[in-house]
Amino acid sequence: MMRDLLHESYNAMRHNRRRTALTMLGMAWGIATVVMLLAYGDGFGRACANIFANFGTKLVIVVPGRTSMQAGGQKAGNLIRFTQDDIETLTTNLPQITHITPEASKQASIQYDTRVFTWGVTGNDPDVLSIRALKLEQGRFYNMEDQIQRARVAVIGSEAKEKLFSGRNALGERIRVDGLSFEVIGILSAKMQEGNDDINRVVYVPFSTMSDLKDTHYLDSIWFTYLTPEYEELGQSVRTIMATQHKFNQTDHQAVEVFNLMTQLHQFEIITLGLKVLMGFIGTLTLGIGGVGLMNIMLVSVTQRTREIGVQKALGAQRRHILTQFLAEALTITFIGGVLGVILAYAVALSVGRLTLYSAFAKNGEAGDIRLIIAPGTLIASTLILGAVGLISGMVPALRASRLDPIEALRHE
Repeated sequence: MMRDLLHESYNAMRHNRRRTALTMLGMAWGIATVVMLLAYGDGFGRACANIFANFGTKLVIVVPGRTSMQAGGQKAGNLIRFTQDDIETLTTNLPQITHITPEASKQASIQYDTRVFTWGVTGNDPDVLSIRALKLEQGRFYNMEDQIQRARVAVIGSEAKEKLFSGRNALGERIRVDGLSFEVIGILSAKMQEGNDDINRVVYVPFSTMSDLKDTHYLDSIWFTYLTPEYEELGQSVRTIMATQHKFNQTDHQAVEVFNLMTQLHQFEIITLGLKVLMGFIGTLTLGIGGVGLMNIMLVSVTQRTREIGVQKALGAQRRHILTQFLAEALTITFIGGVLGVILAYAVALSVGRLTLYSAFAKNGEAGDIRLIIAPGTLIASTLILGAVGLISGMVPALRASRLDPIEALRHE
């Protein structure tokens, strides 16, 4: 009996090919919309993550300032100054730190041959390579041996290389920094650069060598990376340690500024989640419209086949058999439409490629653009939504068909 009813369902779809095809098209468009909108949300989240990865994610920057509150008998307005002792204090008290470096920087005159520019020069420990997520395009970065020997070596940004050397090889050449000769040992890969930001024009030298260019007893800032998900507690710990070290009120945020990139990243993650929910809701509404179309078509089918249903019941078909027949027809249309919709979504995602976002106002910002990412989670969520819509849309007409009175159905013209 069940096989016969499923066969009847197949024949009904085949008999009304145009109607069935249009209904499948509506479901396909609905599921394709859901998949693409969720993929857009995933792509936006990935773009934000790539932007932050350009600068480093689990990164803390500690910058000294001036006290704005009285503490420990000291009046407000005292200047806070960091030294190498603060590096040791943080390393000792925060085992979560993986890499740490002092930083001393200044604007300096950079000269090669007849070309002269004023760019930022920064002195750091070799760990700055991983802390700032720097990538080498050519050559090498300075190491601890260079640091110990106070070697006058420099690693320059990609734009600095182009402006100083144009298309010529820069490795092994010597540049003058405030009149002092430095050997170029490495060229950095281009980083995302907004507007007039000079991130690709920075010249990196060993921290010990930086003392030849300026007094490095007092640090401009401290940079470190860490390995703990509790970034808010870590930031508070840094403030507490520095407050104890320099005798200021730990609630005085002007005395020491603690920048944690994970705070901004978390905010963007919340925005991304909200965007995904919104996109999923819009997609579900679109798919719901297709579901309404499926329900209407199935209700029309029930009306047209009322006499046929009466004959089936007169021959012994039970309510569950009729229910299964119409529900199977609705779910078959939903399934085929879903498969076509997913194929359409993949085709659109591949053809669209990259959607401009960060590269619209940042150089080398292609990694921060949106790509439609159809992740397994997106397909699972879309399939669940499709299944729910198809089940609801098919269940209402199927219940109506199964509850028809056989005598009244046989009288139907």
